Amino acid sequence: MSDESNSKGSDLEDTHALGPRSRSARPSESDAERRIGPYRLLQLIGEGGMGEVWLAEQLEPRRRVALKLIKAGMDTKQVVARFESERQALALMDDPAIAKVFDGGSTPEGRPYFVMEYVAGVPITEYCDTHKLSTGARLLLFTEVCDGVQHAHQKAVIHRDLKPSNLLVSLVGGKAQVKIIDFGIAKATGYRLTEKTLFTELGAVIGTPEYMSPEQAEASGQDVDTRTDVYSLGVVLYQLLTGELPFASKELRSSSYDDLRKRLREVDPPWPSVKLSTLGEEAAGAAKNRNTDPGALRRLLEGDLDAITMKALEKDRARRYGSPSELAADVRRHLRQEPVVARPPSAAYRLGKYVRRHRVGVALAAGLAALLLAFAATMGVEARRIALERDRANREREASDKVSAFLTSMLSSSKPEALGDALWKDLHQRVASARRGRGAPEENVAATLASLDAALLGVSSTETALHLLDEQILARAGKTIAEDMGSEPRIAGSLEQTLGLTYVSLGLYPQAEQHAKRAVDIRTRAFGPEHPDTLRSMSALALVYLRQGRSSEAEKLYRETVEAERRVLGPEHPDTLKSMNNLAVVSYNEGRYDEAEKLHRETLDARRKVLGPRHPDTLASMNNLAAVYDDQGRLAEAEKLYRETLEAQRSVAGPESLETLSAMNNLAINQDRQGQYAEAEKLYHQTVETDRRVLGPEHPETLSAMNNLAVLYSEQGRYAEAEKLNLETLAVKRRVLGLEHPDTLSSMGNLVEVYVQQGRATEAEKLLGETLKAQRSVLGPEHPDTLTSMCNLAEVYLQQGRRSEAEKLLDETLKAQRRVVGPESPDTLRSMGNLAALYDDQGRYDEAEKVAREAVTGYERKKLQESRTMGVARVALGRALTALERYAQGETELLEAERLLSAAKSPDEPKCLEALVALYGAWEKSEPGRGHAAQAGKWRAK
Repeated sequence: MSDESNSKGSDLEDTHALGPRSRSARPSESDAERRIGPYRLLQLIGEGGMGEVWLAEQLEPRRRVALKLIKAGMDTKQVVARFESERQALALMDDPAIAKVFDGGSTPEGRPYFVMEYVAGVPITEYCDTHKLSTGARLLLFTEVCDGVQHAHQKAVIHRDLKPSNLLVSLVGGKAQVKIIDFGIAKATGYRLTEKTLFTELGAVIGTPEYMSPEQAEASGQDVDTRTDVYSLGVVLYQLLTGELPFASKELRSSSYDDLRKRLREVDPPWPSVKLSTLGEEAAGAAKNRNTDPGALRRLLEGDLDAITMKALEKDRARRYGSPSELAADVRRHLRQEPVVARPPSAAYRLGKYVRRHRVGVALAAGLAALLLAFAATMGVEARRIALERDRANREREASDKVSAFLTSMLSSSKPEALGDALWKDLHQRVASARRGRGAPEENVAATLASLDAALLGVSSTETALHLLDEQILARAGKTIAEDMGSEPRIAGSLEQTLGLTYVSLGLYPQAEQHAKRAVDIRTRAFGPEHPDTLRSMSALALVYLRQGRSSEAEKLYRETVEAERRVLGPEHPDTLKSMNNLAVVSYNEGRYDEAEKLHRETLDARRKVLGPRHPDTLASMNNLAAVYDDQGRLAEAEKLYRETLEAQRSVAGPESLETLSAMNNLAINQDRQGQYAEAEKLYHQTVETDRRVLGPEHPETLSAMNNLAVLYSEQGRYAEAEKLNLETLAVKRRVLGLEHPDTLSSMGNLVEVYVQQGRATEAEKLLGETLKAQRSVLGPEHPDTLTSMCNLAEVYLQQGRRSEAEKLLDETLKAQRRVVGPESPDTLRSMGNLAALYDDQGRYDEAEKVAREAVTGYERKKLQESRTMGVARVALGRALTALERYAQGETELLEAERLLSAAKSPDEPKCLEALVALYGAWEKSEPGRGHAAQAGKWRAK
């Protein structure tokens, strides 16, 4: 079971106004020598329908500038008046994020121009990707853009064409400097100078489709205010976070004008985190450009950044941020780990949308909807006012919050495998350098390195790195948080939770519990018990309990968290769904499969609707529902869902991610149960090998895969291999997880089965006594694992000839299994086969036939015909039919059983051979001279 835990979109840019281009238009010979006042024109760097932009050299003071000029023949009174008005407005601006206006005038021919600062930068998206800026660094750069746009708004200038090509970044004094260019040109002239434009039938410019607000798409263009720039900033933010546009350029550019307007007005883009999860292999590129992995990037986008971006992209501008400064303030709140103003749409807002879609059907409700919407708008204004006041009050803490965001990113990206590889590589390089520094020849250097490798044989670099991370980095970070951040609960709570989840991912559960509890305590005292951050910390602590096998504590905390999250966040909020998923995992671990199925189905349906079909959380729910099907005996349904999940995980999370390895392990279990042993073994080996390398030999996921491979060996009769791997796994689990952890008890039960199958009844009974005692105490008397151990103990009693004790225990086990896991669960069918064999031994053949036939029918209905335990049930049925003198039917059952048990190299095969010899011997006596004696001899010889 899983618990929870790019290519860029095209800007369709032809030129970079006021910046360098990949291909430049060269001026004509006459233009090349032209001067406009004190400016010598050097190169045409931008051109549109009505104007052109030149790179020019100013003679005094000597500097390079950008000169904008109305084209000859386009200087109508209206255009010139608006151009002059815009030049005056830009000249008033004084903000470091806006390209400065130096001068203006007219050519001798009367064509107006103005001169601006030349920005030798690149689009903001290109700069961020080229320099592999983290999400936090991108957000800081974005807030500078917002500040610049806000300054322009205060000067009564609306840009209306904000996009990466108009937001240039360059390095100035080693620091990234944003410059906003082409401010207000579309508004001032009615035409764009440097971009492809979109025209209505009347020829009016409306902007660039990918970055255009719904109201800007209207033909009149009269309903545009400063909030249209907020929408465009939201598109830019979306791109900075995901590397993708909210709506693909191809879709918008190929649409008719009416379709474009309708799409911008009515179709909501996917949340950034959902968009990322749909990119497949491209998500890895987006994550790499942000110095992280797809899973970590998705988790970072979920919640605040999703909400902030979608608020900026609201269709209804009244629900957007009121200004760029409000948008920047919310981004800064996120960076400071403070609650953000952006929240999921309220019930009133959803009702309002419903009314607009169904005006006739809900006409009588219009008054109520209007009241609700008015109330929601009032509350939104008040929330923004309070948030702005809080932002001003906390401005002095911004520097420390940036440090917090940086530390959170660093801690959550700790990867033992990468660190281990780096340690080993560095060690080899240092040894080689030291030997070469002493003048050693290369063959001696190579020999030294070979000796080093021999000395390190069996030492795991990943495990070494894991201990280094714990003792030298994470433990010290925890101490610093506890000692130095008591007065900063926002930062301390966030870092404590990050530490806790980092320890969970590393499989170090005691440390994880310590920090998760601290996070809950800090946030409860600072924010209250039902604050979203407090609830996230409660869910994280419950996850620690779940991983530790403390199911009752995990269940109690998850139920409390889910109830509060449904009330505070809503039933379909990603945080609520995450807690519901993990509550379902608890139910599964407790053997309550019907309850687990219901919860997983509910969660999966909601995640598909809210997050999309390929979101990592959706894939986790698919994996978990498949596991429930598996243990309900619905193996074909489980296999289909497992394969779908595994294929998607490889694409979304990567081939060596924890999620992919978990899905591969679970598919192997499914194949094992269906008797597809070769496929199962192949998958197990891949999983174990990758787990050991990526996670380390003592990680719980590695131990789980080793445990399952040992079970497969046992089922194939490879007992020496099974025993060796079981003992190795059990020793580590006892040390790492503890004696009473469910996974430890599972390995003990598996080792018992090896002893049982080898006839080592005394050893099996001793270990079973210890196992059953712990299982009944920790898991409960009717947990599926407890019942499996009871079935194993019954087999031990049979080997010891204690038939009455075996029968009593099998009866008790079978009744509980029918009730708990269902009458056709593989575990139930196995117990039926054992009970039928016992009845055969007791001469109770009618009862044996009835129970064995029920088991065989169940195996066939569940498509488990290739299972080894199906072979055991067929042997019991064949023996009963032989005793009842129905030899032909008995032959059919026993020959099929022999095929199954031989293929599986099962230890039960000798019993089947004995049954075949007995069948043909009895048949020969009943019908002598028909070749039955020869058949008996054949099977006896085998």
